[in-house]
Amino acid sequence: MSLLPDPWWPVAVMAFIVIVDGFLTFWPPKVIADCLNGVGLPRDWWWVLAVVKFLAAAGLLAGFWIPGLGLAAIVGLIVYFLTAAGAHLRAGYVGRDFWLNCLGMLVLNILILVFCFLV
Repeated sequence: MSLLPDPWWPVAVMAFIVIVDGFLTFWPPKVIADCLNGVGLPRDWWWVLAVVKFLAAAGLLAGFWIPGLGLAAIVGLIVYFLTAAGAHLRAGYVGRDFWLNCLGMLVLNILILVFCFLV
């Protein structure tokens, strides 16, 4: 187990993805708006998702220099996407958005945890 990511680049790519995703929460394309509406998240709460994503990205990036912070951030993202998967299942919104976006991001974050921090 490592407290600093090795290799570092998958963590950097995930930080970039999460930052972009955070901005897209403010100005969502139809597919993201449909997903958030599909799981029943009120529009007044969408900003919370952006804050969580920006904090996660900051943790991933700071984790290059602060041992353990990137590890905590990637675990936080896994919990975030597990919660999102639960919201999809609870709402019965299990189409393409669920399989590709939600579970895809969950799997990517688990792979980053395993190959950048645990192996």
